[in-house]
Amino acid sequence: MPSLARYIRGIRAVGIKEWWHQMQYIGDVKAGTFVGSDQFGNRYFENLNGEQEVPGRHRWVDFAQHEYNATQVPAEWHAWLSHIRKDSPPQDVVMQNLTPTWKAPWVENLTGTRGAYRAYNTAKPKIEAWQPKVAPRSTSLS
Repeated sequence: MPSLARYIRGIRAVGIKEWWHQMQYIGDVKAGTFVGSDQFGNRYFENLNGEQEVPGRHRWVDFAQHEYNATQVPAEWHAWLSHIRKDSPPQDVVMQNLTPTWKAPWVENLTGTRGAYRAYNTAKPKIEAWQPKVAPRSTSLS
């Protein structure tokens, strides 16, 4: 169980509003420098001091949406978060020059939502459902 001193140290490091936000969503307080944001509104941070951080976890993302998943992180930022790229996308000259002008904006994975891709088939099915053929009844009793 965290001590009262740890809570107070966290409030001093990030402020009461950000402290409350982090406690609600990640359950811990992380203090670091703001590196940038993406088109979804996600904010990316880095803590190079090394204090109170598990090795390899000094870069993190603060998601803008409450129901978040990993597909809401664009590829450029994912490369920075997983230490494939040293510099963040706003500071990486190579990343900025390699981004083509025709590239579509990143779209998160919409599986399980109304925006999910649904394929359709134009081929005739091999098996057709049976449709009963009913002849009309004659009503004459003569």
